[in-house]
Amino acid sequence: MRFYRHHIYTHLVSLLGNPKPIREIRQQIIPKAQGTVLEIGVGPGVNFAHYNRARVGKVYALEPNPGMLRLAEKERDKLNLNLDIEFLEFPGERIPLSDHTVDTVVSTFTFCTIPAVAEAIQGLRRVLRPGGNLIFFEHGISPDLEIQRWQRRLEPIGRRVFGGCHLTRDIPALLAEAGFRIQQMETGYLAEFPKAWTHCWWGEATPQ
Repeated sequence: MRFYRHHIYTHLVSLLGNPKPIREIRQQIIPKAQGTVLEIGVGPGVNFAHYNRARVGKVYALEPNPGMLRLAEKERDKLNLNLDIEFLEFPGERIPLSDHTVDTVVSTFTFCTIPAVAEAIQGLRRVLRPGGNLIFFEHGISPDLEIQRWQRRLEPIGRRVFGGCHLTRDIPALLAEAGFRIQQMETGYLAEFPKAWTHCWWGEATPQ
């Protein structure tokens, strides 16, 4: 299982995790990040190319999977970015930063995989400065009952194949329970993909 997670799964995400509909939304939301940024679950580094280097001073790139970190480092080097990126090999529940030290948190397709997701979101709130911003792009439970039934059937497969991925988490509710106020949000299914896997929310939230 360890070999699968650190090698096969990492390349699976690298190959399949950034198709055009997802990439277009990344291009819309990631440039909104500013100041000191914490990106949680950085994966293979597909967001790096979309940061506005005139607005961002530093990125803490948190990722517990060493295989993913290797891919992210290669992506950083390939892009030759003039951007200070510090890699942190920690899980989302253990953010090694002091309170109120970042201006922006970025999370894309991460909340679905963190085991103690409520604890992780509380940690994001802890490290954000007053007035800081959470930029999120996540997938989860559909509002359509028939799609929900398929999501519950498929969730065990997603958890085994895609690094613990849950299809039935209600991300906006989790954010609200952790003390975030959603400032703006869009939601919908990603075109050309099965609805059970691609009901998404993307937007911005601030700690209350």
